[in-house]
Amino acid sequence: MGVLDHISDMFDCSSGHSKPKKRKQLQTVEIKIKIDCEGCERKVRRSVEGMKGVSSVEVSPKQNKLTVVGYVEAEKVVARVAHRTGKKAELWPYVPYDVVEHPYAPGVYDKKAPAGYVRRSSNTSEGFSQLSRATSTEVRYTTAFSDENPAACVLM
Repeated sequence: MGVLDHISDMFDCSSGHSKPKKRKQLQTVEIKIKIDCEGCERKVRRSVEGMKGVSSVEVSPKQNKLTVVGYVEAEKVVARVAHRTGKKAELWPYVPYDVVEHPYAPGVYDKKAPAGYVRRSSNTSEGFSQLSRATSTEVRYTTAFSDENPAACVLM
């Protein structure tokens, strides 16, 4: 909360002791939905334009992607799009290629992903990787004779 919000809460003259409403955060919701033609694009756009809290709507037919910016909840937007269009809608399952440690690991690489994206994996978001990591002993032995290591063996 900002200073103005805090001051306005202090000098609130509303009657009764009502609980303050929890404000929704401005967020960007990305949805994957099949867009075949211009008619589908128009239908998808109109399904969320009238929704309360929506600031902007952007449709990318080549990526089959709908981007909604506003004070909305992601689950409600997905449900509304699916209901109004009759199409299968899901949250955008892809992340940029640079974010993932091992983009070609099983379960992460997806041929259907747009260029520059790989599938979001639940394990990568928690900091775990699908690939096994080297132990500290292995790291010590492999870096002992490295050119980048200033304390490497002098015999090299």
